[in-house]
Amino acid sequence: MYEKTKNILIACAIKYKGDWDKIYHAAIDKEVVEPQFLKMAQNIKCNAVTILDEDYPQQLKGIFKPPFVLFYYGDISIVKDYHKNISIVGSRDCSSYGAKMTETISSDLAKRDFVIVSGMAKGIDSIAHNSAIKVGGKTAAVLGTGIDVCYPIENLELYEKLKKDYVVMSEYPAKVKTPSGTFAIRNRIVAGLSKTLVLTEAKSMSGSLITANLAMRSNTDVMCVPDRSLNGSACNRLIYAGASLVESGQDVIDQMSLF
Repeated sequence: MYEKTKNILIACAIKYKGDWDKIYHAAIDKEVVEPQFLKMAQNIKCNAVTILDEDYPQQLKGIFKPPFVLFYYGDISIVKDYHKNISIVGSRDCSSYGAKMTETISSDLAKRDFVIVSGMAKGIDSIAHNSAIKVGGKTAAVLGTGIDVCYPIENLELYEKLKKDYVVMSEYPAKVKTPSGTFAIRNRIVAGLSKTLVLTEAKSMSGSLITANLAMRSNTDVMCVPDRSLNGSACNRLIYAGASLVESGQDVIDQMSLF
């Protein structure tokens, strides 16, 4: 019965292209899934973990709209320990200051066996992943597209590295090309995987600010790197609102010990 239910969930995720609301209503209505989707669920080339499975990241069950299915490549157990995951996000169009702070903090934390979680986007996300890899640490990426779509394409080398040696995951199957709004939806998973989220650089109106707000809703500790006052920094506003100010990996660790 368990295997049948799991296969139905995966089939629904494929049929509805990862759309949470449609999958939810299909489950509530006990929708009969067409055989072709059940067959596709059995023959996916990636791995898939459902909310019913023991190896599903348990911390995600407490977030807004926990994904019914996570399609992934690599080792999903990398993100198993909620307290060892640190989500690092920020601007796609980052400054040299934001890039340097991200590299410094990500590298320092990865060296100390923390897992760097991000979204594989341009800018801060990519720097966070690559910085962890360079020091021999662990990292995990959550995509806002289908699991078999590398976006942005210039991150293809990083994407393949994550698939092979770390973990890359998405609630969207195969080559689903999602509208831009799903990147904000994806951010709830980035925030939800970790006990701590670090915002290294972001403008006052940005997807990273959405991630920080989602983190606060899921009881994730939010920490920010300060910026100059004239830069319209979301980090500064969040610090003013109560987020912890951090300037190094050690600052992050010290703040974590206070919660």
